[in-house]
Parts: sequence; structure tokens; C-alpha cells
Amino acid sequence: MQSISKVGIFTSGGDAPGMNACIRAAVRTALHAGKSVVGIYHGYQGMIDANFQEMSSRSVSNIIQLGGTILKTARCEAFRTPEGRQQAYNNLKTAGIDGLIAIGGDGTFTGAEVFSREHNIPIVCVPGTIDNDLYGSDFTLGYDTATNTVIEAIDKIRDTAASHDRLFFVEVMGRDSGCIALNAGIAGGAEAILLPEKATAIENLCTQLESAAKSKKSSTIVIVAEGEENGGAYNVAKEVKSRFDFYDTKVTILGHLQRGGSPSSFDRVLASRLGFAAIRHLLAGETRVMVGLRGNEIKTTPLEEVLNKKVFKLSEDMLEMMEVLSI
Repeated sequence: MQSISKVGIFTSGGDAPGMNACIRAAVRTALHAGKSVVGIYHGYQGMIDANFQEMSSRSVSNIIQLGGTILKTARCEAFRTPEGRQQAYNNLKTAGIDGLIAIGGDGTFTGAEVFSREHNIPIVCVPGTIDNDLYGSDFTLGYDTATNTVIEAIDKIRDTAASHDRLFFVEVMGRDSGCIALNAGIAGGAEAILLPEKATAIENLCTQLESAAKSKKSSTIVIVAEGEENGGAYNVAKEVKSRFDFYDTKVTILGHLQRGGSPSSFDRVLASRLGFAAIRHLLAGETRVMVGLRGNEIKTTPLEEVLNKKVFKLSEDMLEMMEVLSI
């Protein structure tokens, strides 16, 4: 493989706390290795528009604590076409960019895999998504921060729920993954948690809520992952309300609140380790791999494997514990 002299870095898909810390680490690691670095703004759309900016060590000063992404992110339908990817490659070639670091989720990685194979450009990916749903890494960037954000919200909702003897349904992000819902629900002392990976009939939920009422709980909180089978918190609350006349039910949708905010210490350190490792592996000649945390070590996984293997991160012990601790 030809030696890489100029590295392009971009973020794509949903933003996640820790992306900026990762950008910082990747930029400074590449510069330390004597390579030039270019920031690609607005992800794949930026490649097609040639929205490039040379980056120095000072370009990433004072960003480690910031949420979001300084390189911006955007959807790009044009990149899904061979013509769009050809235009992107032509722009990268004109700019002298001969290696890429992609920070994002499975959609970002799918584009990277296809693009790298079509145009033989080296790409190393970093898992940046609050959903924690990628094979090959125990944790993804932003997951820890998002979970802590949800826990803080649950604690505040619990205060008002207890004051008014109310039943709150709190909907959290997780279309296909219940990691945030399960972990935040356990940490927040939720009475029930509805997950995409585990079917929960309304009848079963009502049995749990009836038990909570009989034990004279002063507040009841149900965490609902947005992708669970009953159609989200509003639908679940409506069904429950029709069966209980004594519950004062309320719904809170946390939404994009979960994406923002300053990254936690864990996410800052993880981001720094992954950004550092991504550059090291790229410069060592690796391509079409994702760097991820397994145990306490940073390891690479082929993108094809990341995209094709199903993630099972919900522990049966935790699911059982959730029910036991809710009594």
C-alpha cells in the first residue's frame, strides 16, 4: 500500500458526545506522525462539495469538552450513487487526500465500506453513536454521556412524580437497541422498562403496575425505548390509562436532549484512545476496519464483520435483575 501523506477526517450520521474529542486525538496523532490533516465538513456531502479545510493542532484546541461535532454532519443521498461516490473520490484526489478516518454509526460504515472498495482508498472507522449497537466494541462514543443524561432526567421526573403520586412514561432513544433504556432504567430505579429486543405485552406491564400500586409506591416510572413493539410512550400510556382509573399518567419524550451536552470523562478518554488508534492503524496500512474497545484493549474488526454481525448487548442477568429490583 502506498504511504499516506494526507489524512481526511469526517463525521457522519447522528452526532454523539465525544466526536470532538476523537477528532482532536486523530488530528494531533496524524500531525505528530508528520502527516497533513484535512477536515471534511458535513460528512459525505462535504466530499461531494469539496468542503475541505486544512487542520492544525490549534484547529482542535478547546474542543474536547464540546458535544456535537465541529466538522458537522449531514445526510447525503448523492453518495448512495456510483456517480456521487466518483465525484467524492475525484475531489479527494484533487485535494491530495489519500486516507480517511470516518466517525459515525452503521450507515457511515456502510458508505465507507463501499467507497473504499470501489476506489481503493484506505479507511479506518470509529464507532460514534449513542445507541451502543455496533459489533466489535463494548462501548460506542456518546453512549455513556447519553445514558447519564437520561438518568439525570429520570431523577428529576421522579421528584415531581413522587410529589403528585403520578405514573410517568419516559421515552428514550433506541430504535433498534435498548441499551440506553435498560441501563438508565436500572440506574434510575424504573418500575418497568420496555425494550425493542424483548417483547412486553401491555397485559404484562399492567400486571407490574398493579403490583406497584398495591405496594403503595409514591411514584412509578416506566422507561420506553422508542423502537419497542407497542408504538412508543404515548401509545403505551394511552393503553394503560384505559385500564386504570386511579393512575394519573404523564408522558415525557426526551428526544434529542440525549444527543447533546459535554461528554463524560469516560467518553472523552474512549474518544481519545479510538482517535489515536485509528490513525495508528491507518498509517500502518490497515483499511476497512473499525477500531473498538474490547475489555480494556483497543482492537480492530473488519467493517464487513461489523456490518453483518448482530449485536447482543442486553444481559439476561440485567433483565432479570430489572424485574427483581422493581418490587
